[in-house]
Amino acid sequence: MNNVLSILIFLPLVAAFAIIMLPAGFKEKFKFIALGTSVVQFFISLLVYLDFNNTAAFAGVNKESQFQYIEKVSWIRLDLGSIGKLEIDYLLGIDGISMPFLILSALVMFVATLASWEIKTNLKAFFALLLLLNTAVMGVFCALDFFLFYIFYELMLLPLYFLIGMWGGVRREYAAIKFFLYTLFGSVFMLLVIIGLYFSVLNPATGNHTFNMILMMDPGNYMDGSIFSSVANQNLLGISARLLAFIVLFIAFAIKVPIVPLHTWLPDAHVEAPTPVSIILAGLLLKVGGYGIIRVCYSIFPDAAIQSSWWIGLIGVVSIIYGALNALAQTDLKKLIAYSSVSHMGFVLLGVASATTEGVSGGILQMISHGGLSAMLFFLVGMLYDRVHDREIANFRGLASVMPQFTTFIMIAFFASLGLPGFSAFMAEAFTLIGAFTSQEVNGFLPRWMAIGGSIGILLSAAYFLWTLQRMFFGQPRLKGGEEWLTRLKDVTTREKLALVPLAVLALALGIFPSLIFNKMNASVLAFIQLISG
Repeated sequence: MNNVLSILIFLPLVAAFAIIMLPAGFKEKFKFIALGTSVVQFFISLLVYLDFNNTAAFAGVNKESQFQYIEKVSWIRLDLGSIGKLEIDYLLGIDGISMPFLILSALVMFVATLASWEIKTNLKAFFALLLLLNTAVMGVFCALDFFLFYIFYELMLLPLYFLIGMWGGVRREYAAIKFFLYTLFGSVFMLLVIIGLYFSVLNPATGNHTFNMILMMDPGNYMDGSIFSSVANQNLLGISARLLAFIVLFIAFAIKVPIVPLHTWLPDAHVEAPTPVSIILAGLLLKVGGYGIIRVCYSIFPDAAIQSSWWIGLIGVVSIIYGALNALAQTDLKKLIAYSSVSHMGFVLLGVASATTEGVSGGILQMISHGGLSAMLFFLVGMLYDRVHDREIANFRGLASVMPQFTTFIMIAFFASLGLPGFSAFMAEAFTLIGAFTSQEVNGFLPRWMAIGGSIGILLSAAYFLWTLQRMFFGQPRLKGGEEWLTRLKDVTTREKLALVPLAVLALALGIFPSLIFNKMNASVLAFIQLISG
Protein backbone atom coordinates (compact mmCIF):
# COMPACT_ATOMS: atom_id res chain seq x y z
CA MET A 1 0.00 0.00 0.00
CA ASN A 2 2.56 2.55 -1.16
CA ASN A 3 1.72 6.26 -0.93
CA VAL A 4 -1.53 5.47 0.87
CA LEU A 5 -1.09 8.43 3.24
CA SER A 6 -0.51 10.82 0.34
CA ILE A 7 -3.68 9.51 -1.28
CA LEU A 8 -5.62 10.08 1.97
CA ILE A 9 -4.26 13.62 2.25
CA PHE A 10 -4.44 14.87 -1.33
CA LEU A 11 -7.55 13.08 -2.64
CA PRO A 12 -9.78 15.87 -1.21
CA LEU A 13 -7.50 18.50 -2.77
CA VAL A 14 -7.90 16.87 -6.21
CA ALA A 15 -11.68 16.82 -5.66
CA ALA A 16 -11.57 20.51 -4.65
CA PHE A 17 -9.78 21.41 -7.90
CA ALA A 18 -12.33 19.38 -9.85
CA ILE A 19 -15.16 21.35 -8.23
CA ILE A 20 -13.42 24.65 -8.98
CA MET A 21 -12.96 23.69 -12.65
CA LEU A 22 -16.54 22.54 -13.17
CA PRO A 23 -18.98 25.17 -14.50
CA ALA A 24 -21.65 26.62 -12.21
CA GLY A 25 -24.29 24.54 -14.00
CA PHE A 26 -22.98 21.47 -12.14
CA LYS A 27 -23.48 23.05 -8.71
CA GLU A 28 -25.91 20.32 -7.62
CA LYS A 29 -23.14 17.75 -8.23
CA PHE A 30 -20.59 19.43 -5.96
CA LYS A 31 -21.96 17.87 -2.78
CA PHE A 32 -21.87 14.40 -4.35
CA ILE A 33 -18.22 14.87 -5.35
CA ALA A 34 -17.39 15.89 -1.77
CA LEU A 35 -19.45 13.01 -0.34
CA GLY A 36 -17.85 10.45 -2.68
CA THR A 37 -14.41 11.70 -1.68
CA SER A 38 -15.15 11.28 2.03
CA VAL A 39 -16.53 7.77 1.44
CA VAL A 40 -13.39 6.71 -0.46
CA GLN A 41 -11.27 8.26 2.30
CA PHE A 42 -13.16 6.35 4.97
CA PHE A 43 -12.70 2.99 3.25
CA ILE A 44 -8.98 3.66 2.69
CA SER A 45 -8.56 4.56 6.37
CA LEU A 46 -10.46 1.38 7.29
CA LEU A 47 -8.04 -0.68 5.19
CA VAL A 48 -5.14 1.04 6.98
CA TYR A 49 -6.74 0.10 10.32
CA LEU A 50 -7.15 -3.56 9.31
CA ASP A 51 -3.61 -3.75 7.92
CA PHE A 52 -2.01 -1.92 10.86
CA ASN A 53 0.68 -3.86 12.76
CA ASN A 54 0.19 -3.34 16.51
CA THR A 55 3.31 -5.17 17.73
CA ALA A 56 6.10 -3.49 19.72
CA ALA A 57 8.39 -3.69 16.68
CA PHE A 58 6.16 -1.08 15.02
CA ALA A 59 5.46 1.12 18.05
CA GLY A 60 6.79 4.26 16.33
CA VAL A 61 6.71 7.34 18.62
CA ASN A 62 10.45 8.20 18.62
CA LYS A 63 11.88 5.66 16.17
CA GLU A 64 11.44 6.41 12.47
CA SER A 65 12.05 2.79 11.44
CA GLN A 66 9.05 1.70 13.54
CA PHE A 67 6.53 4.00 11.88
CA GLN A 68 4.22 2.46 9.29
CA TYR A 69 3.33 3.62 5.76
CA ILE A 70 6.44 5.81 5.78
CA GLU A 71 6.82 8.17 2.83
CA LYS A 72 10.08 10.10 2.75
CA VAL A 73 11.12 12.33 -0.13
CA SER A 74 13.76 15.08 -0.15
CA TRP A 75 11.64 18.18 -0.61
CA ILE A 76 13.75 21.31 -0.09
CA ARG A 77 17.56 21.38 -0.12
CA LEU A 78 19.24 24.78 0.01
CA ASP A 79 22.88 25.59 0.66
CA LEU A 80 23.08 28.24 3.41
CA GLY A 81 26.84 28.65 3.34
CA SER A 82 28.56 28.43 6.71
CA ILE A 83 25.29 27.48 8.43
CA GLY A 84 25.01 24.29 6.37
CA LYS A 85 22.21 23.03 4.16
CA LEU A 86 18.51 23.62 4.64
CA GLU A 87 16.96 20.16 4.93
CA ILE A 88 13.19 19.78 4.67
CA ASP A 89 11.63 16.41 3.86
CA TYR A 90 8.20 15.38 2.73
CA LEU A 91 7.96 12.88 5.59
CA LEU A 92 4.75 11.04 6.41
CA GLY A 93 4.09 8.09 8.70
CA ILE A 94 1.70 6.80 11.34
CA ASP A 95 1.91 4.86 14.58
CA GLY A 96 -0.67 3.67 17.09
CA ILE A 97 -1.21 7.19 18.40
CA SER A 98 -2.01 8.79 15.04
CA MET A 99 -3.74 5.93 13.22
CA PRO A 100 -7.13 6.14 15.05
CA PHE A 101 -7.40 9.81 14.08
CA LEU A 102 -7.35 8.92 10.39
CA ILE A 103 -10.55 6.90 10.73
CA LEU A 104 -12.11 9.59 12.93
CA SER A 105 -11.20 12.31 10.41
CA ALA A 106 -12.69 10.41 7.48
CA LEU A 107 -15.90 9.61 9.41
CA VAL A 108 -16.40 13.16 10.71
CA MET A 109 -15.79 14.60 7.23
CA PHE A 110 -18.40 12.19 5.84
CA VAL A 111 -20.94 13.37 8.43
CA ALA A 112 -20.05 17.04 7.84
CA THR A 113 -20.56 16.61 4.10
CA LEU A 114 -24.01 15.09 4.67
CA ALA A 115 -24.81 18.03 6.95
CA SER A 116 -23.86 20.37 4.08
CA TRP A 117 -26.99 19.43 2.13
CA GLU A 118 -28.73 22.43 3.69
CA ILE A 119 -26.14 24.90 2.36
CA LYS A 120 -27.77 26.77 -0.52
CA THR A 121 -25.44 29.67 -1.42
CA ASN A 122 -22.08 29.72 -3.22
CA LEU A 123 -21.80 25.93 -3.28
CA LYS A 124 -18.59 25.86 -5.34
CA ALA A 125 -16.62 27.88 -2.77
CA PHE A 126 -18.16 26.06 0.20
CA PHE A 127 -17.31 22.53 -0.92
CA ALA A 128 -13.88 23.54 -2.25
CA LEU A 129 -13.02 25.03 1.16
CA LEU A 130 -14.46 21.99 2.96
CA LEU A 131 -12.25 19.66 0.92
CA LEU A 132 -9.20 21.88 1.47
CA LEU A 133 -9.84 21.66 5.20
CA ASN A 134 -10.07 17.88 4.84
CA THR A 135 -6.58 17.81 3.28
CA ALA A 136 -5.13 19.97 6.07
CA VAL A 137 -6.58 17.84 8.88
CA MET A 138 -5.37 14.56 7.37
CA GLY A 139 -1.93 16.10 6.80
CA VAL A 140 -1.55 17.14 10.45
CA PHE A 141 -2.11 13.58 11.66
CA CYS A 142 0.40 12.11 9.16
CA ALA A 143 3.24 14.66 9.00
CA LEU A 144 6.53 13.82 10.76
CA ASP A 145 8.55 16.76 9.47
CA PHE A 146 7.88 19.81 11.66
CA PHE A 147 7.93 22.24 8.71
CA LEU A 148 5.38 20.09 6.84
CA PHE A 149 3.33 19.70 10.03
CA TYR A 150 3.24 23.48 10.47
CA ILE A 151 2.07 24.01 6.87
CA PHE A 152 -0.88 21.64 7.35
CA TYR A 153 -1.55 23.09 10.81
CA GLU A 154 -1.74 26.65 9.46
CA LEU A 155 -3.64 25.56 6.35
CA MET A 156 -6.60 24.65 8.57
CA LEU A 157 -7.08 28.31 9.54
CA LEU A 158 -7.84 29.67 6.07
CA PRO A 159 -10.85 27.48 5.11
CA LEU A 160 -12.29 27.63 8.63
CA TYR A 161 -12.09 31.43 8.67
CA PHE A 162 -14.04 31.70 5.39
CA LEU A 163 -16.47 28.87 6.22
CA ILE A 164 -17.48 30.64 9.45
CA GLY A 165 -17.26 34.17 8.06
CA MET A 166 -19.26 33.53 4.87
CA TRP A 167 -21.84 30.89 5.84
CA GLY A 168 -22.21 31.55 9.58
CA GLY A 169 -24.87 33.30 11.64
CA VAL A 170 -25.57 36.95 12.39
CA ARG A 171 -22.26 37.56 14.21
CA ARG A 172 -20.22 35.40 11.85
CA GLU A 173 -17.56 38.03 11.08
CA TYR A 174 -16.84 38.59 14.77
CA ALA A 175 -16.66 34.84 15.48
CA ALA A 176 -14.42 34.18 12.46
CA ILE A 177 -11.97 36.98 13.32
CA LYS A 178 -11.86 35.96 16.99
CA PHE A 179 -11.15 32.33 16.06
CA PHE A 180 -8.48 33.36 13.56
CA LEU A 181 -6.67 35.73 15.94
CA TYR A 182 -6.70 33.26 18.84
CA THR A 183 -5.24 30.41 16.80
CA LEU A 184 -2.81 32.64 14.90
CA PHE A 185 -1.47 34.00 18.19
CA GLY A 186 -0.36 30.52 19.23
CA SER A 187 0.92 29.62 15.79
CA VAL A 188 3.24 32.64 15.43
CA PHE A 189 5.16 31.81 18.59
CA MET A 190 5.13 28.12 17.66
CA LEU A 191 7.07 29.03 14.51
CA LEU A 192 9.81 30.64 16.61
CA VAL A 193 10.21 27.43 18.60
CA ILE A 194 10.30 25.37 15.39
CA ILE A 195 13.11 27.56 14.04
CA GLY A 196 14.99 27.23 17.33
CA LEU A 197 14.62 23.46 17.23
CA TYR A 198 15.82 23.37 13.63
CA PHE A 199 19.08 25.13 14.51
CA SER A 200 19.53 22.93 17.61
CA VAL A 201 19.13 19.49 16.01
CA LEU A 202 21.46 17.74 13.58
CA ASN A 203 20.59 14.83 11.32
CA PRO A 204 23.27 12.22 12.20
CA ALA A 205 23.06 10.78 8.68
CA THR A 206 23.79 14.04 6.83
CA GLY A 207 25.24 16.37 9.47
CA ASN A 208 22.71 19.05 8.49
CA HIS A 209 20.12 20.79 10.61
CA THR A 210 16.72 19.16 10.24
CA PHE A 211 12.98 19.63 10.87
CA ASN A 212 12.53 15.87 11.43
CA MET A 213 10.27 15.62 14.51
CA ILE A 214 11.48 12.11 15.35
CA LEU A 215 15.12 13.21 15.44
CA MET A 216 14.08 16.09 17.71
CA MET A 217 12.94 13.52 20.29
CA ASP A 218 16.49 12.14 20.71
CA PRO A 219 18.70 14.25 23.04
CA GLY A 220 21.77 12.83 21.27
CA ASN A 221 20.90 14.76 18.09
CA TYR A 222 21.14 18.19 19.71
CA MET A 223 24.26 20.29 19.08
CA ASP A 224 26.50 20.93 22.07
CA GLY A 225 25.64 24.33 23.51
CA SER A 226 22.51 24.76 21.35
CA ILE A 227 19.60 26.64 22.88
CA PHE A 228 17.42 23.55 23.37
CA SER A 229 20.16 21.09 24.34
CA SER A 230 19.20 19.31 27.57
CA VAL A 231 22.90 19.15 28.49
CA ALA A 232 23.61 22.87 27.99
CA ASN A 233 20.53 23.84 30.06
CA GLN A 234 20.28 27.30 28.48
CA ASN A 235 18.05 29.97 30.02
CA LEU A 236 15.81 32.58 28.40
CA LEU A 237 14.19 35.31 30.50
CA GLY A 238 15.33 33.47 33.59
CA ILE A 239 13.49 30.27 32.55
CA SER A 240 14.95 27.08 31.12
CA ALA A 241 14.85 27.37 27.31
CA ARG A 242 13.34 23.91 27.00
CA LEU A 243 10.64 24.69 29.56
CA LEU A 244 9.86 27.99 27.83
CA ALA A 245 9.61 26.26 24.44
CA PHE A 246 7.32 23.62 25.95
CA ILE A 247 5.05 26.32 27.40
CA VAL A 248 4.86 28.15 24.06
CA LEU A 249 3.99 24.98 22.15
CA PHE A 250 1.56 23.87 24.85
CA ILE A 251 -0.32 27.19 24.69
CA ALA A 252 -0.48 26.99 20.88
CA PHE A 253 -2.08 23.55 21.00
CA ALA A 254 -4.12 24.25 24.15
CA ILE A 255 -5.92 27.09 22.35
CA LYS A 256 -7.31 24.47 19.99
CA VAL A 257 -8.19 21.94 22.74
CA PRO A 258 -9.35 24.46 24.20
CA ILE A 259 -8.39 24.92 27.85
CA VAL A 260 -9.67 27.45 30.35
CA PRO A 261 -9.00 30.41 30.03
CA LEU A 262 -8.10 30.14 26.32
CA HIS A 263 -11.52 28.78 25.38
CA THR A 264 -13.56 31.92 24.75
CA TRP A 265 -13.35 31.66 20.96
CA LEU A 266 -15.10 28.27 21.01
CA PRO A 267 -18.70 29.15 22.05
CA ASP A 268 -18.80 32.09 19.61
CA ALA A 269 -17.39 30.01 16.75
CA HIS A 270 -19.79 27.14 17.39
CA VAL A 271 -22.89 29.29 17.74
CA GLU A 272 -22.18 31.28 14.58
CA ALA A 273 -20.71 28.47 12.42
CA PRO A 274 -22.95 26.50 10.06
CA THR A 275 -23.66 22.93 11.17
CA PRO A 276 -20.96 21.22 9.02
CA VAL A 277 -18.29 23.55 10.40
CA SER A 278 -19.45 23.04 14.00
CA ILE A 279 -19.15 19.30 13.42
CA ILE A 280 -15.56 19.67 12.15
CA LEU A 281 -14.59 22.13 14.90
CA ALA A 282 -15.72 19.82 17.70
CA GLY A 283 -15.00 16.51 15.99
CA LEU A 284 -11.53 17.25 14.59
CA LEU A 285 -10.04 20.68 15.35
CA LEU A 286 -10.13 20.13 19.10
CA LYS A 287 -8.46 16.75 18.59
CA VAL A 288 -5.62 18.37 16.63
CA GLY A 289 -4.83 20.29 19.83
CA GLY A 290 -4.76 17.16 21.98
CA TYR A 291 -2.77 15.24 19.40
CA GLY A 292 -0.23 18.07 19.14
CA ILE A 293 0.34 18.06 22.91
CA ILE A 294 1.14 14.34 22.79
CA ARG A 295 3.10 14.21 19.52
CA VAL A 296 5.00 17.49 19.85
CA CYS A 297 5.03 18.93 23.39
CA TYR A 298 5.47 15.74 25.40
CA SER A 299 7.55 13.82 22.87
CA ILE A 300 10.09 16.57 22.07
CA PHE A 301 10.27 18.12 25.56
CA PRO A 302 9.54 15.22 27.96
CA ASP A 303 11.67 16.77 30.72
CA ALA A 304 9.68 20.02 30.63
CA ALA A 305 6.42 18.06 30.34
CA ILE A 306 7.13 16.09 33.50
CA GLN A 307 8.16 19.31 35.26
CA SER A 308 4.79 20.84 34.27
CA SER A 309 2.59 17.77 34.82
CA TRP A 310 0.97 19.05 38.04
CA TRP A 311 -0.06 22.30 36.37
CA ILE A 312 -1.35 20.50 33.27
CA GLY A 313 -3.41 18.19 35.46
CA LEU A 314 -4.81 21.21 37.31
CA ILE A 315 -5.73 22.92 34.03
CA GLY A 316 -7.50 19.71 33.01
CA VAL A 317 -9.56 19.59 36.22
CA VAL A 318 -10.43 23.31 36.03
CA SER A 319 -11.54 22.87 32.38
CA ILE A 320 -13.67 19.84 33.30
CA ILE A 321 -15.54 21.60 36.12
CA TYR A 322 -15.67 25.11 34.62
CA GLY A 323 -16.92 23.81 31.25
CA ALA A 324 -19.59 21.69 32.94
CA LEU A 325 -20.83 24.56 35.15
CA ASN A 326 -21.08 26.83 32.12
CA ALA A 327 -22.95 24.17 30.16
CA LEU A 328 -25.40 23.90 33.06
CA ALA A 329 -26.16 27.63 32.80
CA GLN A 330 -26.82 27.77 29.04
CA THR A 331 -30.21 28.40 27.45
CA ASP A 332 -29.00 27.84 23.85
CA LEU A 333 -28.66 24.12 23.06
CA LYS A 334 -25.71 24.63 20.72
CA LYS A 335 -23.84 26.71 23.29
CA LEU A 336 -24.50 24.04 25.93
CA ILE A 337 -22.83 21.42 23.74
CA ALA A 338 -19.94 23.81 23.00
CA TYR A 339 -19.20 24.24 26.71
CA SER A 340 -19.59 20.49 27.27
CA SER A 341 -16.75 20.06 24.77
CA VAL A 342 -14.50 22.21 26.96
CA SER A 343 -15.37 19.97 29.90
CA HIS A 344 -14.87 16.66 28.10
CA MET A 345 -11.57 17.68 26.52
CA GLY A 346 -10.30 18.45 30.03
CA PHE A 347 -10.16 14.68 30.59
CA VAL A 348 -7.59 14.45 27.77
CA LEU A 349 -5.24 16.81 29.62
CA LEU A 350 -5.81 14.99 32.91
CA GLY A 351 -5.02 11.62 31.35
CA VAL A 352 -1.89 12.80 29.54
CA ALA A 353 -0.63 14.66 32.62
CA SER A 354 -0.81 11.44 34.65
CA ALA A 355 1.93 9.94 32.41
CA THR A 356 0.49 6.47 33.05
CA THR A 357 -0.47 3.89 30.44
CA GLU A 358 -4.09 3.93 31.61
CA GLY A 359 -4.29 7.71 31.64
CA VAL A 360 -2.75 8.29 28.21
CA SER A 361 -4.80 5.45 26.67
CA GLY A 362 -7.94 6.92 28.22
CA GLY A 363 -7.04 10.41 26.96
CA ILE A 364 -6.62 9.22 23.37
CA LEU A 365 -9.83 7.16 23.55
CA GLN A 366 -11.59 10.24 24.94
CA MET A 367 -10.55 12.22 21.87
CA ILE A 368 -11.87 9.52 19.52
CA SER A 369 -15.07 9.10 21.56
CA HIS A 370 -15.73 12.82 21.88
CA GLY A 371 -14.95 13.31 18.19
CA GLY A 372 -17.81 11.03 17.24
CA LEU A 373 -20.25 12.10 19.95
CA SER A 374 -19.75 15.85 19.48
CA ALA A 375 -20.22 15.44 15.73
CA MET A 376 -23.46 13.58 16.46
CA LEU A 377 -24.69 16.22 18.91
CA PHE A 378 -23.97 19.17 16.60
CA PHE A 379 -25.59 17.33 13.69
CA LEU A 380 -28.74 16.82 15.81
CA VAL A 381 -28.82 20.48 16.88
CA GLY A 382 -28.39 21.47 13.23
CA MET A 383 -31.36 19.30 12.27
CA LEU A 384 -33.55 21.13 14.78
CA TYR A 385 -32.30 24.56 13.69
CA ASP A 386 -32.80 23.79 9.98
CA ARG A 387 -36.45 22.97 10.65
CA VAL A 388 -37.54 25.88 12.88
CA HIS A 389 -34.49 28.22 13.06
CA ASP A 390 -34.46 28.16 16.84
CA ARG A 391 -32.17 26.55 19.45
CA GLU A 392 -33.50 27.99 22.72
CA ILE A 393 -34.15 25.14 25.14
CA ALA A 394 -37.14 26.91 26.72
CA ASN A 395 -38.92 27.11 23.36
CA PHE A 396 -39.28 23.33 23.07
CA ARG A 397 -41.16 20.78 25.14
CA GLY A 398 -42.54 17.32 24.47
CA LEU A 399 -40.43 16.67 21.37
CA ALA A 400 -40.42 12.93 22.10
CA SER A 401 -44.01 12.62 20.87
CA VAL A 402 -43.39 14.94 17.90
CA MET A 403 -40.07 13.48 16.70
CA PRO A 404 -39.63 10.00 18.26
CA GLN A 405 -36.70 8.88 16.09
CA PHE A 406 -34.90 12.19 16.62
CA THR A 407 -35.43 11.75 20.37
CA THR A 408 -33.95 8.24 20.21
CA PHE A 409 -30.76 9.52 18.59
CA ILE A 410 -30.42 12.46 20.97
CA MET A 411 -30.91 10.17 23.97
CA ILE A 412 -28.13 7.92 22.67
CA ALA A 413 -25.85 10.93 22.23
CA PHE A 414 -26.73 12.41 25.65
CA PHE A 415 -26.38 9.16 27.61
CA ALA A 416 -23.17 8.25 25.79
CA SER A 417 -21.70 11.73 26.46
CA LEU A 418 -22.51 11.69 30.17
CA GLY A 419 -20.53 8.47 30.58
CA LEU A 420 -23.19 5.76 30.80
CA PRO A 421 -21.57 2.27 30.96
CA GLY A 422 -21.72 0.55 27.59
CA PHE A 423 -20.73 3.68 25.67
CA SER A 424 -17.31 4.95 24.61
CA ALA A 425 -17.14 7.98 26.93
CA PHE A 426 -17.51 5.73 29.99
CA MET A 427 -14.47 3.67 29.01
CA ALA A 428 -12.43 6.75 28.12
CA GLU A 429 -13.22 8.67 31.29
CA ALA A 430 -12.85 5.60 33.49
CA PHE A 431 -9.34 4.87 32.19
CA THR A 432 -8.43 8.56 32.45
CA LEU A 433 -9.52 8.70 36.08
CA ILE A 434 -7.75 5.40 36.86
CA GLY A 435 -4.55 6.86 35.41
CA ALA A 436 -4.94 10.10 37.36
CA PHE A 437 -5.73 8.20 40.59
CA THR A 438 -2.77 5.80 40.32
CA SER A 439 -0.34 8.50 39.15
CA GLN A 440 0.57 9.35 42.75
CA GLU A 441 1.78 5.78 43.34
CA VAL A 442 3.28 5.13 39.89
CA ASN A 443 5.27 8.34 39.40
CA GLY A 444 4.07 10.91 41.91
CA PHE A 445 3.03 13.44 39.24
CA LEU A 446 -0.63 14.02 40.17
CA PRO A 447 -2.36 14.05 43.57
CA ARG A 448 -5.48 11.91 43.93
CA TRP A 449 -7.78 14.88 44.49
CA MET A 450 -7.44 15.66 40.78
CA ALA A 451 -9.13 12.36 39.94
CA ILE A 452 -11.91 13.28 42.39
CA GLY A 453 -12.25 16.65 40.65
CA GLY A 454 -12.65 14.85 37.31
CA SER A 455 -15.39 12.68 38.84
CA ILE A 456 -17.31 15.80 39.86
CA GLY A 457 -17.25 16.85 36.20
CA ILE A 458 -18.97 13.58 35.24
CA LEU A 459 -21.74 14.27 37.79
CA LEU A 460 -22.22 17.77 36.40
CA SER A 461 -22.39 16.45 32.82
CA ALA A 462 -25.17 14.09 33.89
CA ALA A 463 -26.98 17.07 35.42
CA TYR A 464 -26.97 19.30 32.35
CA PHE A 465 -27.69 16.54 29.83
CA LEU A 466 -30.55 14.99 31.84
CA TRP A 467 -32.04 18.40 32.69
CA THR A 468 -31.98 19.37 29.02
CA LEU A 469 -33.57 16.04 28.07
CA GLN A 470 -36.34 16.52 30.62
CA ARG A 471 -37.09 20.11 29.57
CA MET A 472 -37.09 19.63 25.80
CA PHE A 473 -38.35 16.11 25.16
CA PHE A 474 -40.70 14.96 27.92
CA GLY A 475 -44.24 16.09 28.80
CA GLN A 476 -46.97 17.40 26.55
CA PRO A 477 -45.83 19.16 23.35
CA ARG A 478 -45.51 22.89 23.93
CA LEU A 479 -43.63 24.71 21.22
CA LYS A 480 -43.01 28.43 20.81
CA GLY A 481 -44.06 28.27 17.16
CA GLY A 482 -47.29 26.37 17.88
CA GLU A 483 -48.96 24.52 14.99
CA GLU A 484 -46.55 25.97 12.45
CA TRP A 485 -43.61 24.32 14.19
CA LEU A 486 -45.49 21.03 14.48
CA THR A 487 -45.81 20.86 10.70
CA ARG A 488 -42.13 21.77 10.17
CA LEU A 489 -40.66 19.43 12.79
CA LYS A 490 -40.36 16.39 10.54
CA ASP A 491 -38.66 13.33 11.95
CA VAL A 492 -35.26 11.98 10.86
CA THR A 493 -34.81 11.58 7.10
CA THR A 494 -32.84 8.83 5.34
CA ARG A 495 -29.90 11.17 4.69
CA GLU A 496 -29.79 12.13 8.36
CA LYS A 497 -29.92 8.48 9.45
CA LEU A 498 -26.98 7.79 7.14
CA ALA A 499 -24.95 10.28 9.18
CA LEU A 500 -26.24 9.43 12.66
CA VAL A 501 -26.20 5.62 12.60
CA PRO A 502 -22.39 5.24 12.07
CA LEU A 503 -21.72 7.69 14.93
CA ALA A 504 -24.10 5.83 17.26
CA VAL A 505 -22.50 2.51 16.29
CA LEU A 506 -19.02 3.95 16.97
CA ALA A 507 -20.04 5.08 20.47
CA LEU A 508 -21.55 1.68 21.26
CA ALA A 509 -18.74 -0.37 19.68
CA LEU A 510 -15.97 1.45 21.57
CA GLY A 511 -18.00 1.23 24.78
CA ILE A 512 -18.38 -2.55 24.54
CA PHE A 513 -15.12 -3.35 22.71
CA PRO A 514 -12.59 -0.62 23.64
CA SER A 515 -9.88 -3.06 22.54
CA LEU A 516 -10.75 -2.04 18.96
CA ILE A 517 -8.67 1.07 19.73
CA PHE A 518 -6.59 -0.04 22.73
CA ASN A 519 -5.06 -3.03 20.92
CA LYS A 520 -3.94 -0.87 18.01
CA MET A 521 -2.34 1.85 20.13
CA ASN A 522 -1.05 -0.04 23.18
CA ALA A 523 2.49 -0.60 21.88
CA SER A 524 2.79 3.07 20.92
CA VAL A 525 1.42 4.25 24.27
CA LEU A 526 3.96 2.06 26.12
CA ALA A 527 6.75 3.49 23.96
CA PHE A 528 5.44 7.01 24.66
CA ILE A 529 5.42 6.39 28.43
CA GLN A 530 8.94 5.00 28.21
CA LEU A 531 10.07 8.09 26.28
CA ILE A 532 8.73 10.64 28.76
CA SER A 533 9.73 8.56 31.79
CA GLY A 534 13.29 8.24 30.50
